[in-house]
Amino acid sequence: MTDVAEEVQALRKAWGERLLVLGHHYQASDVVALCDAVGDSLELARIAAASTAERIVFCGVRFMAETADVLVRRPDGSECGRRVYQPVPEAGCPMADMAEAEPLEAVWAQLTAADPSARWVPVVYVNSSVEVKAFCARHGGSACTSGNGKRVVRHFLEQGFKIFFAPDRYLSANIMRELGHPAEATALWRRALPDGGLSPEAIRRAKLVAWDGYCPTHAGFTPEVAQAARAAHPEARLLLHPEVPEEAAKLADGLGSTKAIIEAAEAATPGETLLVGTEWHLVERLAKTNRHVKVLPLRELRCPNMGKTRPEDVLAVLRDWPERCRVRVPEALAREARQCVERMLAL
Repeated sequence: MTDVAEEVQALRKAWGERLLVLGHHYQASDVVALCDAVGDSLELARIAAASTAERIVFCGVRFMAETADVLVRRPDGSECGRRVYQPVPEAGCPMADMAEAEPLEAVWAQLTAADPSARWVPVVYVNSSVEVKAFCARHGGSACTSGNGKRVVRHFLEQGFKIFFAPDRYLSANIMRELGHPAEATALWRRALPDGGLSPEAIRRAKLVAWDGYCPTHAGFTPEVAQAARAAHPEARLLLHPEVPEEAAKLADGLGSTKAIIEAAEAATPGETLLVGTEWHLVERLAKTNRHVKVLPLRELRCPNMGKTRPEDVLAVLRDWPERCRVRVPEALAREARQCVERMLAL
């Protein structure tokens, strides 16, 4: 163990149950080793909310720490003495940054004007800012995850709603395809084009209009990459995260959230070969922790923002508690964003 890791462990011991250190699956292994719990973003936020820790250190990216801060607050959004810290505040999420609340409000107005007789509802991926979650709450919408996205989208479609989905175009397309809807049921709102490149008729025909955000890391798992990997490993089972482009997703043997991919690896037949298309740090750990199978990365793609957090950054927080690392969502935003997440949990 390095001196840094030893000092972190000593500080964790000194704080005891008053401290909770959380790490996302995409964090590097030397950071994961310092965490009390490892999981996906929503799972970790719920762990934070259920704990009694006074100080929570979230090793991940900005929207994750924001969601944790929202859920540790009182239901009215007010603070209750518990503090959330992010070791590297500059670690953001490019996909979340592709969707801001003000442009979404403008598009919402255009969509509802183009089809005023329809019942519209926004659905936002948890990989979004607290402002976007608040926008969603104001219009009666719900958050979703890569794991429960199909359930959330199915619920609203079965209730007769038309959906405005943000920010991940690929997740929404893959959800709609897996629910059995034809491609024309989804319309893509392109930010760079006037009126999103959509006519009023196209909006009226669509069951879901998707914002054109995406994860730059998962977008690198293209159909060409998947086809080449299959040719090289014809015996392998291909597991992909639903943030990949839809043409690649069609080639997968299994399409699922981070948690689903982990469970698939654990339950795989001994001797089986798995090609996994998601962030490299998780694939690397799956290979080490599932020795009964051969886990191969579809492509070695790392999220640069997840990689910004180092053990030294965790130590700096535990030692000094710098104010710049504290995550403090404004009270009104926290209250609205919480409603967005709670609607998802109630479905």
